[in-house]
Amino acid sequence: MTETSRRTYRSELRTEQAAATRRRILDSAGECFAEIGYGRTTLTAIADRAGVSVESVKAQGAKRALLLAAFEQTFAGQEGGRPLTEQDQLAAALAIEDDDDFLAAAAEFIAAANRRSYALWRALNSAADADSDLAPALREILLGRRQDIERTVGLLQRRGMVPAGLRHRRRVAAGLSFLLSPEGYQQLVAESGWSHARYLTWIRTMVRTVLTDPGGDS
Repeated sequence: MTETSRRTYRSELRTEQAAATRRRILDSAGECFAEIGYGRTTLTAIADRAGVSVESVKAQGAKRALLLAAFEQTFAGQEGGRPLTEQDQLAAALAIEDDDDFLAAAAEFIAAANRRSYALWRALNSAADADSDLAPALREILLGRRQDIERTVGLLQRRGMVPAGLRHRRRVAAGLSFLLSPEGYQQLVAESGWSHARYLTWIRTMVRTVLTDPGGDS
């Protein structure tokens, strides 16, 4: 191995180790925020759970930045805020030709994401109520979610699963945004005692209803 290749290897290894450390810190931050809330979570608590120093946590950004990044990672499995249609699992689902199989795969993706993130989503909303600097970020997330869903509905229109036209796309997107929200998972599973399997079966049925009957003509 040449000196150049050794340096490249060491650089790549450090990059991978730094990424793994950041991921572990964000996982720990998300768990703390979800369990005890934004206000009560300290950088020390995050560091202790992640098994790193407080300085390592500080190096990842301010507390509110950790909250936002932790939510991204918890919901989608990675940071970056990529559109839903570009997430690996949903992109794979969109490639499925059979409509029923596609809906089953897409519902499984959303249900799993909501199971991972509903408690952290609740913490994020509470934090935005108390921290004015977080409120714009929350609005941006909500806007991005609506745009993601509208983009997905546009793909469904091209598949013939939703009637053509902007009005139908927006109406279906509004229904799906409500139906597939983390709040719905919290109410039905965490608060009402539904099993995850029952929730998944329910959203499969309800998504099909929303696609075919998005709410009448009014």
